[in-house]
Amino acid sequence: MILSEEVQKFDLVILGKGAAAFSAAIKASELSNGEMTIAMVGTGQLGGTCVNVGCVPSKYLLEASHLVFRPGHSRMAGIYDTPVRHNFSEVMKGLRSYVTHARETKYAQVIENYRNVKLFTGLGKFVDKKTVALTGSDGNEIGRLSGSSILIATGSHPSVPNIEGLKDAGFLTSDTIWELNELPDSVAIIGGGAIGLEIGQALLHFGSKVTVIEALDSLLPQSEPEIQAALKKKLEEEGIRFHMRARVSAVHKSGEVKNIEVITHKGKENIGVKELIVATGRAPNTDNIGLEVAGVRTDSRGLIITSDTMKTSASGVYAAGDCVSKKMFLETLAAREGVIAVSNMFGEDMRIDYDSTVWAVFTSPQVAGVGMTENEFSMKNGSCSNRVFSLENLTKASIIGETEGIIKITVNPLDNRIAGMQIMAPNATDIITEGAYAVKNGYTIDDVIATSHIFPSMSEGIKLAAQSFIRDMSKMSCCVE
Repeated sequence: MILSEEVQKFDLVILGKGAAAFSAAIKASELSNGEMTIAMVGTGQLGGTCVNVGCVPSKYLLEASHLVFRPGHSRMAGIYDTPVRHNFSEVMKGLRSYVTHARETKYAQVIENYRNVKLFTGLGKFVDKKTVALTGSDGNEIGRLSGSSILIATGSHPSVPNIEGLKDAGFLTSDTIWELNELPDSVAIIGGGAIGLEIGQALLHFGSKVTVIEALDSLLPQSEPEIQAALKKKLEEEGIRFHMRARVSAVHKSGEVKNIEVITHKGKENIGVKELIVATGRAPNTDNIGLEVAGVRTDSRGLIITSDTMKTSASGVYAAGDCVSKKMFLETLAAREGVIAVSNMFGEDMRIDYDSTVWAVFTSPQVAGVGMTENEFSMKNGSCSNRVFSLENLTKASIIGETEGIIKITVNPLDNRIAGMQIMAPNATDIITEGAYAVKNGYTIDDVIATSHIFPSMSEGIKLAAQSFIRDMSKMSCCVE
């Protein structure tokens, strides 16, 4: 939309077009019965990271890769290897088609129902606390918008380390890998977090040789050490090669091969691969949008500092989503933050609850968690009580041959209330919500034990993990309460 030379006035100006922005715009429309005038400003595709380059394409790729891998790796007696033929180029074409469909149906068509919301394409930059200048792709200003309230929901982008030769050699990120058409026969991934492990396992299942290079001594830093070790072992058994406590010092391209110099405690090693993926986290889109003019404070990483009501340091300015300073960056959390920010603009007193926010990694097996880890609780309170339950003791896991998993519960030893839960299991993302209810509502292990669970099921493992606080699991039958 082209602006006039005059400043266009709105009740709410939203910088961003992603999950936080959309949820905020819809909530503001609902609270005002469609009367609030709203401007949504941003570059790039509608829907932001999640639908375009994040959750949606990554889970599509993972599910497709599992269909290729699992038939040839059955764990049940009498089911024989059945190699699956696949066309990687067609898979990626289908992936991109689905992303387009999801963006159209869940974002473009949805926002058309809200006539009070106007979309503007361009980069929004504060010129004062209430006014935003909009610049086009050529860098020229094309108009200005003012808002009684402003929500910053500008999202994030892949963080790329400064490595000698990296730019010249070429690389992919979690934003650009979705344009890949040919399956690389070998891949190196810098980063052992959720993004690196999900993409790495997917490419491995399609047939790539995968090496993961991680600077820390463990994977998934937000997870419990027992889960870190168990997941690494499982991925190694599938064929992923790990370099832990390793640093990439340089990258050089020779023909079609990208040579990566890796420094470990053993010395320097050269890894030659067809493709290199950088998955070292994401950085906020907060540069060059005039935060200092508006008086919006950020932390050392450039993330916007907010209160638990999503207010920034500037009066009338709120922030939500990946650009906000916090531990977790999740689509559902961003949406919740957007709702809370707008609700408080209307005079409510809503606060974000990060303690009961769930997170997940969609590897196979999946990993999910909520609340505090054993170490976090102990550091804060001096001590804790916890149990680690192995899926080897779960009937459903034994039936399907998926026994490598773990359920770990951390409780407050003073009252047995559940402070945290982490799960590594085939459908951990589906059953972790039980842990979220427990943490949010202050349930005890006795509350979990007293709640009926389906037998045999994966969710029954949560009840058994709770029972392990009071019983020796080796002396329990399937029906013991």
